[in-house]
Amino acid sequence: MPGSHLPLLEEGMARWPFGPPNAGIALDFTGAPPAPDELRALVEERWKALPRLTQTLVAPGARPGLAWWTGRHRWARADGHELGRQVDCVDGTLRDAVGRWFHTPFPADRPPWGLHLLRGSTQGEFSLLFRMHHSLLDGRSLTTLLRSLFDDGRPLDGAASLAVPGPRRRTARPAPAAGGPPGLLTAGRAVPLPHQGAREPAYALVGLRADVLRAAREAAPGRRATTNEVFLAAVSGVLRSRLPDGGSGAGPDAGPGIGPGTGPGVAPRPVWLSVPVDERPDDCGEFLGNAFANVRVPAPVTLADPAARLTACTGLLTTVTRARSTSERLVEGTLAALPGATMALAGGTIFAPAYAPAACSYVHLREQGQTLAGRPLRSLNIVPMVPPAGTVTFALGGCAQGHTLSVATNSGSRDATLLAEAFLTELAALAERGREQTADDAGRG
Repeated sequence: MPGSHLPLLEEGMARWPFGPPNAGIALDFTGAPPAPDELRALVEERWKALPRLTQTLVAPGARPGLAWWTGRHRWARADGHELGRQVDCVDGTLRDAVGRWFHTPFPADRPPWGLHLLRGSTQGEFSLLFRMHHSLLDGRSLTTLLRSLFDDGRPLDGAASLAVPGPRRRTARPAPAAGGPPGLLTAGRAVPLPHQGAREPAYALVGLRADVLRAAREAAPGRRATTNEVFLAAVSGVLRSRLPDGGSGAGPDAGPGIGPGTGPGVAPRPVWLSVPVDERPDDCGEFLGNAFANVRVPAPVTLADPAARLTACTGLLTTVTRARSTSERLVEGTLAALPGATMALAGGTIFAPAYAPAACSYVHLREQGQTLAGRPLRSLNIVPMVPPAGTVTFALGGCAQGHTLSVATNSGSRDATLLAEAFLTELAALAERGREQTADDAGRG
């Protein structure tokens, strides 16, 4: 809301220490791009009632002043700002845009977002990229905005966009196999990344073959897995391949440091995956802002069988809607009161590779036949924020036409590509098990 201080989650992203907290979603279309003025008119029509998009972000003070430690960022009104000014046409591809824009802060005097027309990677295609400061919006907000631009869309409602989720939130209910959620500052096991090439942010994007993904979903015995479960299982396989002991925990890296929970005969510390879970209840589906919680779930890296890893990922992210407890609200309010101190004290833990060596985000549009000014939607691609040092972000973008995988690192210029290739290998292994499972089921029938 304009003039208000940022809540704790958005404040943390505003203070992101690994680079500008920029993220985005790109939609690829088939056909010639619409004229920029046509797109500007569409944005003005469909988004005109949304105050969130006319705000600017005001910092609490310059470092290292007291205001930086005790103050909070806030949103300032920018009345009369024309949304069409945030739309432009750029002679470049998505990869070009990531290299130029996602490590460059937004100007302080303009709303921190932009909608960009980009040329496609081949002739007869174009991309529409929404780039933002992550404190402004989350992935669910982006799909709400972009969906409204489609030919069957409608102007978004300003009141619904301000309907902040209240005491009732959607939260993840860990599966029994997960052993319950970890403590807020509980560390696990770090996973070494390739560290190939210059130490700098890197981004890779690969398409997933629809037939391979379908076959992978059949790898879990007795059931058809969800795409998200396949995603988590494949990422777990990648992390297992990076562990020097093959995930068994028997090697010297079984746990960080010496003490309880390490040593011969002791189970290895878990490898945690950080997964954003949308907290919007059903009656707040069009809220624009950040309404998600990062949930940590165990990656089944000790399991050598790809199908067993897929089974272990079953139900890890089952969600329920419940009221937030008094203690939850009290803790959040206390931490938000001194955001600078909170980040300084907790940052060394929550950003460490042992806390969550990999983040996994899945954003999708399920509707069939989506078009923009008559141009068919071809794919959805995610560009995550620069991840914490020594960690990797895997982002799965999906629509009715297929899925793409984005990988972001800052450990080496070649790391994102190497980890994306490793993901394709793990997905192929799941698909092979799925085909075997299907053949076995047919033989028994």
